[in-house]
Order: sequence, then C-alpha cells, then structure tokens
Amino acid sequence: MSKYTTKDWDEVRAAFASSIMVNTALSSLAQNLDGPDWPVKGKDETPAKYVDLPYDEMVALLVLKGQPATRADQLIGMLKDTLAFDDPFGDMVAQTEVAEKKDNQMLKNMARLEIPEAFPIGLTALGADTREFCKLEKLTTLGEFAVFAQNMSQNVIVGGDFRRLLNSLSHIDERTLAEFLPFRVGTKGLHLFEALAQASASPAPTERAAAAAEWFKAELDAVKAELAAGNSLTRQLVVLNNPTAEAKVAELLKPFLGSSRGAGEKKGGFFSKLFKK
Repeated sequence: MSKYTTKDWDEVRAAFASSIMVNTALSSLAQNLDGPDWPVKGKDETPAKYVDLPYDEMVALLVLKGQPATRADQLIGMLKDTLAFDDPFGDMVAQTEVAEKKDNQMLKNMARLEIPEAFPIGLTALGADTREFCKLEKLTTLGEFAVFAQNMSQNVIVGGDFRRLLNSLSHIDERTLAEFLPFRVGTKGLHLFEALAQASASPAPTERAAAAAEWFKAELDAVKAELAAGNSLTRQLVVLNNPTAEAKVAELLKPFLGSSRGAGEKKGGFFSKLFKK
C-alpha cells in the first residue's frame, strides 16, 4: 500500500517545479538526505524528469524502468525532505526583500505623503518612453518602481521622467510629484480630480478617466454624495485652481455621475450648460 497519495504528489511536484534543485540528480538528493540510494541510474534522473507528470503517469514511468509502484513513495518522500531543506533559502530571500523595502527611502516618503504603493503606473502622467521602460521591466505600480529604482546599479544612468520621478520621491518635491501623479501640493494622498485632469491630457482620455474612476471609486462616491446634498460640482472642482482643467474634468465626469450630475449647479451657469440633457 502506498504511503503517499495523488494529492501529496501534486503538492510536492508543484512546489518542486520552482526549486533550484529541480535539475539535481536524484542520487545526489538521496545522498544529501542520508537515506537509501536512488536505484535508477542515468544522467536524466532528476526531479525535472517526473514533476511534469500526473501521479499515475509518474508511477507508470517508474514501472517501465523496472521499479515497483511503491518506488513512488521514495520519490515523493525525497522531494518533500529536500523542500524542507530548501525552504530556509526561500525564507532568507523573503527576509532580504522585506529588509530592502524597510530601508527604501522612497517607500518611506510615499507613506508619509499617503501615496499608495499599489497605485498603477498606467495612471501616472509619465511620458511614453518612461512608461515603455516600466512595461519592459514589468513595473506596474509605484511601489515596484521605488524598489526597482533603489536596487538599480549605480552605473545605470537614467534620465527624463524616470529620473525626475525618482528624485521627487526621494526628496519629497511636491510640485514635481504633482506633474506625474494626481497629487495635490500641500496635502496628502492622491485624488480623483487631479487624476482626471491628467487623463484629459493623455492620448486616450476616456479610457484613462474610466480607470481613474475605478481606482478612486470612494472619492467618486463622495462627489455624488455632495451633489445629492445640493453642493455644486463647481465648488468641488475649485481645488484644481485652474478653470480650464476644471471644465475638462467636469466633462470627463459626466458619464460617471448618472442622475446626480449637475445637481446643485446654478441655473444657466457654465456647468449647467455642460450637463444639459
């Protein structure tokens, strides 16, 4: 009777597939564990030979090699025990990553300014070249940008928007931050109105506006609540301190305000014309 089940095999093979030991000879693993030797000889006798196979096919392969079906128990046991030794290395890597984040001045400054690490690069106003660079490096959030920038080699020279955003996060340059992020100088956090103002200047303002409305859903709901309470959109938008930007943001907001849009605006005013049905 087998000691291990199909479930045991699926768990161990999934975990071992990403192990640095996956291409190590099974005979070497057996020696390292001070257990019985692996009886099947051959250069390709490694975990990689088996971990892609479901349980039944793994057993069938062992039988084809002249082994009893119970040899599967030895294989599963070896891989389980090897993973137990392998885990400390994974813990060490994880601890190193935590330490790097803890010592990252940009992440600390973002926390002070209440700028979320998860904010998408796609909702920033970075130029096309910098956005493409982030895409190539698989940087999708501001947090990933900060960690990448800190770990970047001193010999790597970057310029343009990448360098300016890096410096503004490192030294808390609020005015430069406001160029790239929906950040309001003199306050904390990121904001819907600023995000829409930046969206209005992007190549695809409607799509960017929809993404911003989703990210800032709580703030959008607050805008609707203010309108429902009779407070005008005009009054809410004055925080932008830019009449042209206010008009553009009001236009982008129209699809998201539903029946609340225009509530509280003065009759015949500029925004009532914008929201005229």
